[in-house]
Amino acid sequence: MNENLEGIVQKVKELASDIGSKAADTFEIQKLKGEIRLLKRGNNRDFKDIGTIVYDKYSNSEEVDAAVLPLCETVKNREAQIAELQEKIDKINAED
Repeated sequence: MNENLEGIVQKVKELASDIGSKAADTFEIQKLKGEIRLLKRGNNRDFKDIGTIVYDKYSNSEEVDAAVLPLCETVKNREAQIAELQEKIDKINAED
């Protein structure tokens, strides 16, 4: 009976050790994933800044890569649509 109890105690200790190890692994994985998210946010911010720089060059009639011309033209068209919609809003607000 005593051997059975010792065996059970040993199994419980091994299980607790295994759970502790897995918890530490999970914590480390979450920490690394958090670092990855921060780095990706930084990249997204930089990509946005790159796009703004390229579009500013396009807007100032500077040379930009042909691959981005269609995107710049699309943005320019959207900006024109935004301006038209804003004019409508301003007109409605002026009538009130």
